[in-house]
Amino acid sequence: MNIAKDLFFAQQIIATLFSTTNKLQMEGDKHLQDITIRQMLAIPALIHAPEGKATINSVARQMETSKQSAKQIVEALTKKNYLSVAPSELDKRAVDVKITAEGEKAFMVCSERADEFSANIFRDFTTEELEIFCELLQKLHGFDGAEQESLAAHINYNTANSDEILKHHSKFVKLRTTYQEKEH
Repeated sequence: MNIAKDLFFAQQIIATLFSTTNKLQMEGDKHLQDITIRQMLAIPALIHAPEGKATINSVARQMETSKQSAKQIVEALTKKNYLSVAPSELDKRAVDVKITAEGEKAFMVCSERADEFSANIFRDFTTEELEIFCELLQKLHGFDGAEQESLAAHINYNTANSDEILKHHSKFVKLRTTYQEKEH
């Protein structure tokens, strides 16, 4: 064991993670155009929430961010008429958040742009490298013993439903195939 080397790499990893996160957020926001990366990441929390459970708190939990940050995201998307908010029938202190028809259309467009962005940033990664990278990030995320909620349901890749998933991500499939063909 080389403690000095461990310290060096630990510091480099933290600095690189923050720098990369900022870079991905800035470039992703430009690429998505109408919706920011953070706003786009809030959508699965709303879509997959049980009926009547899509609240600002649930968005905050899924995104592992503060309630204030989740509230800002919801407010920004509400101003664009992509979300609607109403007092919760289950909890008088909460508000229910729903995606509007206009929001669904915007998210479909942004989803295609996000697929294009993802295919582009991971174009030089093999499938094996992506899997290892994902596992290492999950391991890092768990430094405090907490599992990442947003990935918990997707930790084990299931080939049985991959064709169904890929139908909705044709842009990613096309670009990823093109990048892999260039490699060979």
